[in-house]
Amino acid sequence: MSELRMARLRERMAETGTDLVVVGPSSHMVWLAGLSPHGDERPVMLFVGKDHAGILMPSLNADSSRQHTDLPFYPWTDGEGPDTALAAVLKDVVGTKQGIRIALDETMRADFALLVIDALPGATRTFLNDTVGYLRARKDDAEYAALKANALINDGAMRAAFAALKPGVTELEIAGVVRDYYKANNAKPEFTSVCFGENGAYPHHHTGERVLKANEAVLIDIGGRSDGYPSDMTRVAVCGETPEDFDKVHAVLDAAVKAALAAAKPGVAAKEVDKAARDVITQAGYGEYFLHRTGHGMGIDVHEPPYITATSEAILEDGHVFSIEPGIYLNGKFGLRLEEIVIMRGNRAEVLSELPRAAFKA
Repeated sequence: MSELRMARLRERMAETGTDLVVVGPSSHMVWLAGLSPHGDERPVMLFVGKDHAGILMPSLNADSSRQHTDLPFYPWTDGEGPDTALAAVLKDVVGTKQGIRIALDETMRADFALLVIDALPGATRTFLNDTVGYLRARKDDAEYAALKANALINDGAMRAAFAALKPGVTELEIAGVVRDYYKANNAKPEFTSVCFGENGAYPHHHTGERVLKANEAVLIDIGGRSDGYPSDMTRVAVCGETPEDFDKVHAVLDAAVKAALAAAKPGVAAKEVDKAARDVITQAGYGEYFLHRTGHGMGIDVHEPPYITATSEAILEDGHVFSIEPGIYLNGKFGLRLEEIVIMRGNRAEVLSELPRAAFKA
């Protein structure tokens, strides 16, 4: 897999006129080389050129990292510092060519990036969005399989959470049910947001000791990680009698999800998907209560390109994976959000979850 991705990267480097790609200890390195070295203040970077690649690596971490890659290492010790090893890897990867175009990992430490910039005066610089990021956004069959399997685990976790809803339970107790389900199904919790009543009106509410009362709305946004990939989904429920306006808001959001799904096709700009969802909500009179973008990409990271925003010119392509998650947040009452993760396949947006969006009745 790593060799295939490295070959694809070099093809993309040729297409974009990129001479050197520099990747820090990040999800980019995991995707490209299957390597997740210990990250601290000691510089560790993967350098990829047109014909050669090498890894600048602290000596004390080299032996453990060699178990995961056959790429050549350029080790350095605390006593000598990284400068000599850095010069060696750059010489082998890009030679003495001047005025090269380099793509830097936008997620790595600034001091790592400055080491490279200082060592290559006159180079033009960009980030990885046109190279590694471009390739990562287009999920392959193995990635699709992992994301689909994880979505189904998440469906089960959500059902377990719903089954545990009853007056007197706390948000933290429901979060514990979700975590236990993940553990029992060989997944690790990525995030768990359980929101009772008025707490649902905060899009990024932190789960707490709030006790569920009768006749309240519930919003649950959860995700777990398995086989290197995460899941993400939001559903809503009612404990007892349905609060006023709940059904109306839920129907608007479900219509917004359907509109976004219909708009999401290869060749369409991401902003058109956002517009499709936002127009439904605005026309229903709730536009000012939709407080965020319609979605975010997902892969190794829970949030990665493409982003589904009102201004994004990113063109959707086969293999793109992203969320569609319109929300309406009524301060002091409740907030509802319906979230699906989709993949562009077969000229449409295929939903990964198999759990209906209908509100659960506890």
